[in-house]
Amino acid sequence: MKVTWEESAWQELAPRVGRRRLPVWDCTAGLVVGEGAALMIDAGSSLGEGARLRAEALRLLGPGRRVTHLALTHPHFDHVFGAAAFAGVQVFGAVGLDAVLAHEREELCADAVRNGLDPYAAAEAVDVLVHPQHSVSGEWTLDLGGGVQVLLANVGPGHTAHDLVVLVAAPGSPEIVFCGDLVEESGEPQAGPDAVPAHWPAALDRLLDLGGEDAVYVPGHGTVVNAAFVREQRAALAARFGVSS
Repeated sequence: MKVTWEESAWQELAPRVGRRRLPVWDCTAGLVVGEGAALMIDAGSSLGEGARLRAEALRLLGPGRRVTHLALTHPHFDHVFGAAAFAGVQVFGAVGLDAVLAHEREELCADAVRNGLDPYAAAEAVDVLVHPQHSVSGEWTLDLGGGVQVLLANVGPGHTAHDLVVLVAAPGSPEIVFCGDLVEESGEPQAGPDAVPAHWPAALDRLLDLGGEDAVYVPGHGTVVNAAFVREQRAALAARFGVSS
């Protein structure tokens, strides 16, 4: 099927792959369109933002089609709080993500408010947090139909203890890697209390091994980058955290 990205707020990365830079925190959402299924990558920072992403995806997909899969790259509010808007989808996350969403709800809510999310919106999202049905410990392949293959890979820890990346292979396009916040372009990578800095450079090595030199890399925040940018950020993180190469 043909997706008309040009008439939307989405950036076309390939005929069946797009990304959206969301307002306020410049967080990335991704959409991968197969013949019989569609994958959303991350869900936005609130139920309202998740609902808008779902509505935009429905318009892009056309009548009778909907998002069927959702991949959550890591357990931070700006990536997971909108997940409840995607009712009925199959949800994937790195092993341990479900435990964070189950047992660290108060901290997730407090972090969202500290970063500027309306307290009511934060509390509303935490009340209905969606837990993954599928936990990825190594790699998990999804066949979305029409020759579109997706590899979900648990390459962390790094930015958090539960980092999932999404590698997309579709006919007629380079491989595309959605990096979550293991890679950031619009600012210095953020290392909060749940980061695992000693392992972050190694996580980027695994990410680069998956995508290779010619892949398109989509950061969790910022514009699309290439392998050279990821290598430079890997070196900067190693220096910043005193990790030997």
